[in-house]
Amino acid sequence: MTHHQLDLVQADRERWLKQYYFLRAAFSIAWVVAAVAAGRSSVAVAGVLLVLYPAWDAAANLVDGLRSGGLDQNRTQVLNVVVSLATAIAVLLALQVSMNWVLGVFGAWAILSGLLQLGTAVRRWKSYGAQWAMVLSGGQSALAGGFFIFQATTPMSPSIATVTGYAAVGAIYFLVSAIWLTVSEWRQRARNAPLG
Repeated sequence: MTHHQLDLVQADRERWLKQYYFLRAAFSIAWVVAAVAAGRSSVAVAGVLLVLYPAWDAAANLVDGLRSGGLDQNRTQVLNVVVSLATAIAVLLALQVSMNWVLGVFGAWAILSGLLQLGTAVRRWKSYGAQWAMVLSGGQSALAGGFFIFQATTPMSPSIATVTGYAAVGAIYFLVSAIWLTVSEWRQRARNAPLG
């Protein structure tokens, strides 16, 4: 590949990453809105949303891995796909037992997927902007997971509302990353624009 071709590939991947982060933010916001509405009215809808969240994460990581150089170059995302799919199945099973079990499963998933997200962000750090937000997001996800597991062991019965705050914070991190990449792109264009 020539230097020019490499630049084009890099620009295409940065464009994709920006779109991907906006899409992740939009989904998380929509999920939070649906979860808040369902939490007040329907246990069944809340259950579907709780399975959908990790299933969506698996699909999103798969597509991002494929668009960002292929799965061979994105091992952390391949692992995240496997972990998230397993979590969706585990949540489905845990819903038959209790919300405490569901929260415990979510906690384990938040830790694993958070650490894998952090790993992906560290790997991308040299090539792409806005990865500091993804590093923070991954680290915070792992901490939230530990808190979920602790809450799951208490007698209090949790609800989908416990997870909505986690999803909302995730949405903010994805939005910050998307906006950061957008602003960086604008500044790059301004620098490269011909004078006069």
